[in-house]
Amino acid sequence: MGPNAKGLLRRLGALRRRRPSLSVFQPARQREVVSSGLNPKTQRVLVAASRLGNWLRAHNLEEIARELRTAAGRMTSDEPAGLYALQTVLRRIRTMNLDDRVAQERLKSLSIELRDAVQDRFEQLELLPFRRP
Repeated sequence: MGPNAKGLLRRLGALRRRRPSLSVFQPARQREVVSSGLNPKTQRVLVAASRLGNWLRAHNLEEIARELRTAAGRMTSDEPAGLYALQTVLRRIRTMNLDDRVAQERLKSLSIELRDAVQDRFEQLELLPFRRP
C-alpha cells in the first residue's frame, strides 16, 4: 500500500462513523406568516411601486426610481400623502419617452399596473378622485 495508507484508512473510518443528521429526514418546520398590518390594497400599491422602481433602476433611471421609492415610503406613515405623491410620479413617468420600443411598452404596462392599484386605494379611502389622463 504505501505511506499514505494509514491516513487513508483513518479518513475512511471517520466517514463511516458519521451519521446523517436527523434534521435532513424530518419535515421542515412550518414558519408562521406574519401579517404586515397593511391593507391588502395598500400592499398591492407597494408591490406595484416596487416592481416599477426596480425596473427603472435596472434601466438607469435612478432619479425617477428614487422619487417613486420616496413616495411609496410615505405610504407607511401618511397613506393619503403617499398616494398623492405616487400620482405625481406617475404623471412624470407618463411623459417619459424611451428609444427602445419594448422598454417603452414594459414601462407603460408597469405604470398602468401601479396606476390601477393607486386608483383602487384612492376609491377605497374615498379620497379626491383619481383623474384618468
